[in-house]
Amino acid sequence: MFDPDLLRVFVAVAECGGFSRAAERLNSTQSTVSHQIKRLEQKAGRVFLNRTTRTLSLTEDGEILIGYARRFLALIEDATEHLGSPRLGGALRFGASEDFAGQCLPEVLGRFRRIHPDVRLSAEIGVSRALVERLGAGDLDLVLGKRAVGELGGELVFRDGLVWAAAPDLRLDARAPVPLALFPQPCAYRAAALGALESAGRAWDVVYACPSLAGVQAAARSGLAVAPLAESFLGPGLVRADVAAALPRLPDVEFALYSSGRRQIAPAAKAFGDLCRAWFAQRPGGDGLGRPELLMWRNPAARARAGLG
Repeated sequence: MFDPDLLRVFVAVAECGGFSRAAERLNSTQSTVSHQIKRLEQKAGRVFLNRTTRTLSLTEDGEILIGYARRFLALIEDATEHLGSPRLGGALRFGASEDFAGQCLPEVLGRFRRIHPDVRLSAEIGVSRALVERLGAGDLDLVLGKRAVGELGGELVFRDGLVWAAAPDLRLDARAPVPLALFPQPCAYRAAALGALESAGRAWDVVYACPSLAGVQAAARSGLAVAPLAESFLGPGLVRADVAAALPRLPDVEFALYSSGRRQIAPAAKAFGDLCRAWFAQRPGGDGLGRPELLMWRNPAARARAGLG
């Protein structure tokens, strides 16, 4: 009853929030996508999407199907890659910035483990620049980290907007220093935030410093401070505070893959890098470059703004 091709279209429509953007993502046409959704609903005898002229949302049956569809399609992809990939062994030491620890990283690591079960995989979460230094020292094989726009080194994977994150009811006194929740130095978020405040002539005070994304989010969510975060990593209970609080605009931030620089990269490291690129490329927005909605389906706040619940 459930054709994988039709399920892929359904997932694309749900994640993109509409037929036209799903058609762009699938390199198809809006009429074709609409016809495929109609076929899926006719085969199932259920309605999966609430459609109006301005909004699109999942029905109760659609909410149920989306979970099954994602798991089903992931299993198909895993089986295809597992059986179609060469058997790899050896060890892979991977480092990633804290941003990814609770977002895409568990899924990517789990998928790599299923595709290449013979690779001894270890992962370390930390500060991007420190991880890149360890990569240069030979302690790691591959790093996924953040960097300032235009910074050299690494291969750009995606770009996101850097925003001020705060509790919805936070009110800042324009005459008082801006209370900040920051990652420790060195950090691209921290440098961008302090640079923007200094350029705008705004005083600031670091009231909370934590190496954990969850900790920084919690400080902002509590109303204690505002925190510079990539928009994809705002998390529930946080909103953009730049306009309401008259805070200066922040630059974009980039996320990049760093390899050891050796001429011949290890097969396991190459395979993991390819998997990371493919994972980001298949998110809404195609290759992800310059598209803040890249991780929208992982970000409840962004999904709500897009009408995806």
